[in-house]
Amino acid sequence: MPDITSHLRPGRCLSLALAVALLSPLAAQASAGFEACRTQLGDKAIAEGVSANVVRTTLPTVKELQRVVELDRKQPEFMQTFASYVGQRVSNQRVQQGRNLLRQHGAFLDGLQQQYGVPARYLVAFWGLETNYGGYLGKMPTLDALATLACDPRRSDFFASEFVNALRLVERESLDPAQMQGSWAGAMGHTQFMPSTYLQYALDGDGDGQVNLWRSERDALASAANFLRGLGWTPGLRWGRQVSLRDGFDYSLSGKGRGANLGEWSARGVRNLNGSALPAADLQAELLLPAGHTGPAFLVYDNFEVVKRWNNSENYALSVGLLADRLAGAPAADYANGEAEPLTSAQLRQAQEALLAAGYDPGTPDGILGSRTRAALRAFQLASDLPADGYPDSTTLAALLPQN
Repeated sequence: MPDITSHLRPGRCLSLALAVALLSPLAAQASAGFEACRTQLGDKAIAEGVSANVVRTTLPTVKELQRVVELDRKQPEFMQTFASYVGQRVSNQRVQQGRNLLRQHGAFLDGLQQQYGVPARYLVAFWGLETNYGGYLGKMPTLDALATLACDPRRSDFFASEFVNALRLVERESLDPAQMQGSWAGAMGHTQFMPSTYLQYALDGDGDGQVNLWRSERDALASAANFLRGLGWTPGLRWGRQVSLRDGFDYSLSGKGRGANLGEWSARGVRNLNGSALPAADLQAELLLPAGHTGPAFLVYDNFEVVKRWNNSENYALSVGLLADRLAGAPAADYANGEAEPLTSAQLRQAQEALLAAGYDPGTPDGILGSRTRAALRAFQLASDLPADGYPDSTTLAALLPQN
């Protein structure tokens, strides 16, 4: 999410003690207890221009939520397969509901596309993935969640800034803090904006003079369009497409940072899923194999990277694109064919440690299949004469962990 630059309100003076406190990382204050940290947050908010009255009336109600810390520390036991991930998010029910909403908000969404360049199907797809079209906005008190994470050492600076931004929203939009609820990490409303994103990109889409992403679907949709334009959305360009690969394809050409134009991909034997030729367009694309060489293949364009700036997850971005395609009439697809059983996070962490020991850098072993781990796997596979798709299938793991 974009950062919001804070400024001191003109004419406001800081005591020396407060100035020193603001120079210290907020995490250092956490050991003094939540109440002391909460006071520091209030001082920080006032120093950065939030009304003292808003701070005075809001801060005493803010509570520490141990459940938030537990969720922040929690890691999934299994690495969810691509087919499972997409199947849960691009369900037939979600597609049908999304198509109904496209008709219901048709004229409004058309106006947003003309103004911001983002087609209606993408706005509705984001809406569907974030909150199931408003079906679940989250039940965690936003200010409590943000203060709890701000007073926890792991990412205190980020969440302290977001807490101050949430107080700015209370002041700017006359929001009732008791009604501000969302995810455990502080994301809010139909489109799950963090406070900094809400401040910078949220719009009054329904013309009532207030921006409320909880109660107004039009505010949420207009805000999503504005946010995507701010992230760099290219009008007239789709997210990507599913493709087929010829026998003997060089899988080492896949992955982040290995882009080529569509003509080059055609020469390498990449075709549309129905076997027809790719469009004759001067477009750069990267080839993604989210489930390895036995699973589906996708060419993705610049707008795919824009989707990832909303949520930096390859599977999330693919789900947005695939849901948008289904909303526009594309048929359902089964992505489970040939997909391996999911690894546990512990198994993937073990593989990452083995890669490090073998001289391949996957980053800090964390049990998450990110881009650095995929690059390290691809390098290992190339050296081991294996299909270099960057995916930890059973053959790759057997070569990497022969003792197993």
